[in-house]
Amino acid sequence: MLRTRLNEALKQAMLAKNQRAVSTVRLILAALKDRDIAARSRGVTDGIDEAEILSMLQTMIKQRGESIKLYEQGGRLELAEQEREEITIIEGFLPKQMSEEEVVAAVKTVVDEIGATCIKDMGKVMAELKTRYAGQMDFAKVSGTVKQQLSAC
Repeated sequence: MLRTRLNEALKQAMLAKNQRAVSTVRLILAALKDRDIAARSRGVTDGIDEAEILSMLQTMIKQRGESIKLYEQGGRLELAEQEREEITIIEGFLPKQMSEEEVVAAVKTVVDEIGATCIKDMGKVMAELKTRYAGQMDFAKVSGTVKQQLSAC
Protein backbone atom coordinates (compact mmCIF):
# COMPACT_ATOMS: atom_id res chain seq x y z
CA MET A 1 0.00 0.00 0.00
CA LEU A 2 2.81 2.41 0.90
CA ARG A 3 4.59 1.59 -2.35
CA THR A 4 1.44 2.53 -4.25
CA ARG A 5 1.15 5.79 -2.31
CA LEU A 6 4.76 6.64 -3.15
CA ASN A 7 4.26 6.01 -6.86
CA GLU A 8 1.04 8.03 -6.87
CA ALA A 9 2.75 10.86 -5.00
CA LEU A 10 5.49 10.92 -7.63
CA LYS A 11 2.91 11.18 -10.42
CA GLN A 12 1.03 13.94 -8.60
CA ALA A 13 4.22 15.90 -7.91
CA MET A 14 5.25 15.62 -11.54
CA LEU A 15 1.85 16.85 -12.74
CA ALA A 16 1.98 19.72 -10.25
CA LYS A 17 5.57 20.49 -11.35
CA ASN A 18 6.63 20.45 -7.68
CA GLN A 19 10.37 19.85 -8.09
CA ARG A 20 11.09 19.44 -4.36
CA ALA A 21 8.41 16.76 -4.01
CA VAL A 22 9.52 15.01 -7.21
CA SER A 23 13.15 14.84 -6.11
CA THR A 24 12.26 13.77 -2.56
CA VAL A 25 9.89 11.00 -3.64
CA ARG A 26 12.46 9.81 -6.19
CA LEU A 27 15.04 9.64 -3.37
CA ILE A 28 12.62 7.58 -1.30
CA LEU A 29 11.91 5.23 -4.21
CA ALA A 30 15.64 4.84 -4.94
CA ALA A 31 16.35 3.99 -1.29
CA LEU A 32 13.44 1.55 -1.35
CA LYS A 33 14.81 -0.14 -4.47
CA ASP A 34 18.24 -0.43 -2.82
CA ARG A 35 16.68 -2.07 0.23
CA ASP A 36 14.65 -4.41 -1.96
CA ILE A 37 17.80 -5.50 -3.78
CA ALA A 38 19.65 -6.01 -0.49
CA ALA A 39 16.72 -8.06 0.85
CA ARG A 40 17.03 -10.50 -2.04
CA SER A 41 20.19 -11.90 -0.46
CA ARG A 42 18.05 -12.79 2.57
CA GLY A 43 15.59 -14.61 0.34
CA VAL A 44 12.96 -11.85 0.26
CA THR A 45 11.81 -11.72 -3.36
CA ASP A 46 8.70 -9.49 -3.02
CA GLY A 47 10.61 -6.52 -1.59
CA ILE A 48 10.78 -5.29 1.97
CA ASP A 49 7.63 -5.13 4.10
CA GLU A 50 5.75 -2.05 5.28
CA ALA A 51 7.49 -1.98 8.67
CA GLU A 52 10.91 -1.83 7.02
CA ILE A 53 9.74 0.90 4.67
CA LEU A 54 8.48 2.94 7.63
CA SER A 55 11.79 2.40 9.41
CA MET A 56 13.63 3.55 6.29
CA LEU A 57 11.51 6.72 6.15
CA GLN A 58 12.25 7.48 9.80
CA THR A 59 15.95 7.01 9.13
CA MET A 60 15.72 9.43 6.21
CA ILE A 61 14.06 12.00 8.47
CA LYS A 62 16.78 11.57 11.09
CA GLN A 63 19.49 12.02 8.47
CA ARG A 64 17.91 15.22 7.26
CA GLY A 65 17.59 16.49 10.83
CA GLU A 66 21.32 15.98 11.32
CA SER A 67 22.02 17.72 8.02
CA ILE A 68 19.93 20.69 9.09
CA LYS A 69 22.07 21.15 12.21
CA LEU A 70 25.26 21.00 10.18
CA TYR A 71 23.97 23.39 7.51
CA GLU A 72 22.86 25.87 10.16
CA GLN A 73 26.24 25.68 11.89
CA GLY A 74 27.89 26.32 8.53
CA GLY A 75 25.62 29.25 7.73
CA ARG A 76 23.95 27.45 4.79
CA LEU A 77 20.38 28.34 5.71
CA GLU A 78 19.00 27.76 2.19
CA LEU A 79 20.21 24.14 2.31
CA ALA A 80 18.78 23.72 5.81
CA GLU A 81 15.42 24.94 4.48
CA GLN A 82 15.55 22.41 1.63
CA GLU A 83 16.11 19.63 4.16
CA ARG A 84 13.12 20.86 6.21
CA GLU A 85 10.95 20.73 3.11
CA GLU A 86 12.11 17.16 2.44
CA ILE A 87 11.30 16.16 6.03
CA THR A 88 7.77 17.54 5.60
CA ILE A 89 7.29 15.51 2.41
CA ILE A 90 8.66 12.31 3.96
CA GLU A 91 6.53 12.73 7.09
CA GLY A 92 3.49 12.76 4.83
CA PHE A 93 4.01 9.03 4.24
CA LEU A 94 4.34 8.10 7.91
CA PRO A 95 1.38 7.19 10.09
CA LYS A 96 0.35 9.56 12.85
CA GLN A 97 3.01 9.70 15.54
CA MET A 98 2.01 8.47 18.99
CA SER A 99 1.81 10.96 21.84
CA GLU A 100 4.04 10.64 24.91
CA GLU A 101 1.18 9.13 26.92
CA GLU A 102 0.41 6.60 24.17
CA VAL A 103 4.08 5.60 24.01
CA VAL A 104 4.25 5.04 27.77
CA ALA A 105 1.05 2.96 27.65
CA ALA A 106 2.37 0.90 24.72
CA VAL A 107 5.66 0.25 26.52
CA LYS A 108 3.82 -0.85 29.69
CA THR A 109 1.60 -3.18 27.68
CA VAL A 110 4.52 -4.82 25.87
CA VAL A 111 6.57 -5.16 29.07
CA ASP A 112 3.62 -6.85 30.80
CA GLU A 113 2.79 -9.12 27.86
CA ILE A 114 6.30 -10.51 27.43
CA GLY A 115 7.01 -10.58 31.15
CA ALA A 116 10.08 -8.36 30.93
CA THR A 117 11.49 -7.45 34.33
CA CYS A 118 15.16 -6.59 33.88
CA ILE A 119 17.15 -4.26 31.71
CA LYS A 120 18.53 -7.38 29.97
CA ASP A 121 15.03 -7.84 28.48
CA MET A 122 15.23 -4.45 26.79
CA GLY A 123 16.14 -5.96 23.40
CA LYS A 124 13.04 -8.15 23.42
CA VAL A 125 10.83 -5.21 24.38
CA MET A 126 12.31 -2.94 21.71
CA ALA A 127 11.96 -5.65 19.04
CA GLU A 128 8.30 -6.15 19.90
CA LEU A 129 7.65 -2.40 19.91
CA LYS A 130 9.28 -2.08 16.47
CA THR A 131 7.10 -4.89 15.17
CA ARG A 132 3.86 -3.43 16.50
CA TYR A 133 4.45 0.29 16.16
CA ALA A 134 6.77 0.74 13.17
CA GLY A 135 6.68 4.33 11.99
CA GLN A 136 4.50 5.50 14.86
CA MET A 137 7.18 6.30 17.42
CA ASP A 138 10.80 7.44 17.60
CA PHE A 139 12.59 4.40 18.96
CA ALA A 140 15.66 6.39 20.02
CA LYS A 141 13.45 8.28 22.46
CA VAL A 142 11.40 5.21 23.39
CA SER A 143 14.49 3.39 24.66
CA GLY A 144 14.62 5.79 27.62
CA THR A 145 11.01 5.01 28.46
CA VAL A 146 11.74 1.28 28.27
CA LYS A 147 14.73 1.69 30.61
CA GLN A 148 12.51 3.47 33.12
CA GLN A 149 10.00 0.60 33.02
CA LEU A 150 12.61 -2.10 33.56
CA SER A 151 14.61 -2.47 36.74
CA ALA A 152 18.35 -3.12 36.72
CA CYS A 153 19.15 -6.76 37.47
